[in-house]
Amino acid sequence: TSSTSTGYQTCDRIQAARGGGAITQAQVDISSSDTPYSLGFRKAFKVTNSTAASAAGNYRDIRYYVEAQDVVNSGWNSENSSSNITLSFWARASVAQTYYFFIYVPDSTKHYVTSFALSANTWTKVTKTIPGASGVTINNDNGNGLNIQIVMWYGGDFSTSGQAVDTWGSWSSSSRVPDMTSTWAATTDATFEVTGLQLEVGSVATDFEHRSFAEELRLC
Repeated sequence: TSSTSTGYQTCDRIQAARGGGAITQAQVDISSSDTPYSLGFRKAFKVTNSTAASAAGNYRDIRYYVEAQDVVNSGWNSENSSSNITLSFWARASVAQTYYFFIYVPDSTKHYVTSFALSANTWTKVTKTIPGASGVTINNDNGNGLNIQIVMWYGGDFSTSGQAVDTWGSWSSSSRVPDMTSTWAATTDATFEVTGLQLEVGSVATDFEHRSFAEELRLC
């Protein structure tokens, strides 16, 4: 249920990454007083910033990698600007600031970044509709089709003030997101939680598709 290592350690297919210092990733209970609880959510993925680390080479993020053939056969035309996918999730952070997430497509080295603001210790639903674009190509294979990366902190080695948001652009490892506020990263034991992560075809975030363990196992 918790680990101080990076990579896949707790929740299936969800991983935490860090550069510098230490983090703890954990599967945690959602309180009955929290908004997501009333929507059927009982667990969240939580990252604790065990060591304050806000230098240029430091980073903290949450990652989900989607298999390429699942994206290609989903019904989304990634090269058509009239074809959309919508990402939605609930998030809560102990520090109020602007955070980012981006979609990275390795096969065409394209990425799409957007921002979202959180108030301290308040669950907020984040929703973003992302259109396709010319040149956003994905192979029909079992490789990494696209990355969903929710960013708590990227230092200056990974960010630039001129990084465009809400549009597709060419991937650069040194310009993944715009320059970020370092408050969360500089706070020892700051926390960030996510639940209800859902990526779907279309321009509307529908209700989360809750499935039992048995249903998931049959689908696998």
